[in-house]
Amino acid sequence: MSRGSFVFSSTALRSLEMDEDMLERNKYKKQLSSHHFNSYMLKKEVRERARLRPSTALPVAVCHDVVIQNALYTGDLEAIQQLFPRGATASLIIEPQGGDMRWVATGEGLWSLSYEQELTTPLQITAGRGFVDCLRLLLQRGADVDLAPGGITALHESCENCHTECTKLLLVHGANANAVSEDGLMPLHDCSRPESFGCAKNLLQYGAAINGRTVDENDTPLHVAARNGLPDHVELYLRYGAAVDKKNDQGLTPLNAACSQPQELGDLQRYFKVCQMLLGAGANVHTMDQDKQSPLHMACKNVNADIVDLLLDNGAGVNEMNYGGETPMHNILKVVCYKVPYQPERIVRALLNHGSIRLWPGALPTVLKHCSESPRTIEVLLNDYSQLKVTDTWVESVSSEVFKQHQGFYESVFSLERTPRSLQHLARCKVRKFLEGRPLHEVIPKLDLPTFIKNYLLLEYRGYVH
Repeated sequence: MSRGSFVFSSTALRSLEMDEDMLERNKYKKQLSSHHFNSYMLKKEVRERARLRPSTALPVAVCHDVVIQNALYTGDLEAIQQLFPRGATASLIIEPQGGDMRWVATGEGLWSLSYEQELTTPLQITAGRGFVDCLRLLLQRGADVDLAPGGITALHESCENCHTECTKLLLVHGANANAVSEDGLMPLHDCSRPESFGCAKNLLQYGAAINGRTVDENDTPLHVAARNGLPDHVELYLRYGAAVDKKNDQGLTPLNAACSQPQELGDLQRYFKVCQMLLGAGANVHTMDQDKQSPLHMACKNVNADIVDLLLDNGAGVNEMNYGGETPMHNILKVVCYKVPYQPERIVRALLNHGSIRLWPGALPTVLKHCSESPRTIEVLLNDYSQLKVTDTWVESVSSEVFKQHQGFYESVFSLERTPRSLQHLARCKVRKFLEGRPLHEVIPKLDLPTFIKNYLLLEYRGYVH
């Protein structure tokens, strides 16, 4: 052994291997604080840093003046012109009075209830409220464009509040497009609403990192846009070279993020367009998160029928199981009762026509109990069986209110206790059984049969079972 060297013990080697991921993360955090990415002052450090500035530099003043604060918060340009004349500094720390109460440690294990103070600057106030003229004046008066006493810059504020003109003005005056906030976000990560598209476009034109990661979750801007259902942002980011299959700390790609986000009825088409763009850019339809949930699992859980059709058309595995042993069919059936207006029957029908494994017949009464408010879902499920053992348990599984609302349908179901399935239905089951193993949604439309028979074979809704 040469001098100046030593032997690692086996314990030390194992420890080094276990710390590899942590070292990589720390390396990334150091990169964020390099000359490419600014780290900003925390609230406690503001006054200390001001005291440490060289005597030739003007210290950053802390302002408690209510008149100045009122002028800034109301966007009173005339008052701001008087309060910040030529030669006056506009680089101020604003410490508003009041706010929410919180417990603060005072030392020696004691805590006191005091007002939470949010440090801010004139630029942050005006940029966050869209006061373009006031912001321009302050910048002309030499305000520090990247000053961030509260942990965020004015650029973060303007992007979060979707003020395109303010964002552009700040960037023109040298704002750092890759500034990292106290929460580990860059301004591009704050573009999370449809109205922020102009901000995102300006940021990218001024050098924002298209694949920059958040410190806590490792999200890229594409993750943020996909999760919030922003098709215009997604298209823009892909055009700028966004990585389509990057995973965050939860194992989610942008496609997974879009599919897993709960969606209101009015937002379904936006999320569909996002997924369409991601798949068109080559997103992997089989990528699973930490719980082995595929995009199809997630789309079924959120009952977006258009996305389910899209994923299935792009080769999604209809019978892939998550860590709990559940397939996409399990996910959709668990939420039918909460999502009846979302047309869950479309998803159940699509899954069956793409080869989903059928439910164990003994579980049908339980499914009937939880999904009875969607008779079309029940119809599709039952029409995939050639025979059913209908008992009193089935009748008890449907509440009297639901029965009255859909009486004709449930009478047809309960009548199967005394009547066998029709010959027409048995023929349908025979054909589907014969074609088992092949994609029914592709094979059946090619058969030389009338359209109404093809639709019947593909479990078209009729409002009754027979």
